[in-house]
Amino acid sequence: MEVNVMANEDNILTLEYDDGTELECEILGVFEAAGKEYIALYPQDGSEDVYIYGYKEVSEDEFELVDIVDDAEFETAVAEFDRLMAEEI
Repeated sequence: MEVNVMANEDNILTLEYDDGTELECEILGVFEAAGKEYIALYPQDGSEDVYIYGYKEVSEDEFELVDIVDDAEFETAVAEFDRLMAEEI
């Protein structure tokens, strides 16, 4: 799945999927787990889901989202996100 990213100054970005649908998400933050960077997004669709993607900075004001296809890597990223959120409480 390819995802195009358009972010604005309010920490909201729009995911545009291959089928043309769009979803606005709040950027919760960028974090590191096991030596890789990830981004956590909160979709503005009324759900309680959080989306975790790999994060790759392209330039100072441009980045790419990378699908996490490896289950173990995804579990590592989610565990780190959960740990960080528990510290916030």
